[in-house]
Amino acid sequence: MTITEVSKKYGLSADTLRYYERVGLIPEVNRNKSGIRDYTEEDCKWVEFIKCMRSAGLPIEVLIEYVTLFKQGNETIEARKELLTDQRKQLVEKMEDIKKTIERLDYKIERYEQAVVIKENELRRTDD
Repeated sequence: MTITEVSKKYGLSADTLRYYERVGLIPEVNRNKSGIRDYTEEDCKWVEFIKCMRSAGLPIEVLIEYVTLFKQGNETIEARKELLTDQRKQLVEKMEDIKKTIERLDYKIERYEQAVVIKENELRRTDD
């Protein structure tokens, strides 16, 4: 796949894909005879993984560390697992914080809805 095709498929700009490659988040992509990037299915799996992790809020630095460990082979399995476990824990904590914020917003919205109803009732009474 060309960079344009991968860009469209994953909703990432070509510049983002080049950046991910440059900083080592995705393996160096092979190029065809014309020098155009030629993404393999494996390359696309990396793009999908990185996009998922980034959209969840994982920092670039953590992902670079993960990919670096991955490239070192099976002796880093435990370290990779620990890194992902730590990130998962942080995401769960963020999710709980977001849940509390949503609950608070729901409460505030409900209060405003009640205030609107009260105001409408008062206006009806003055019209009678």
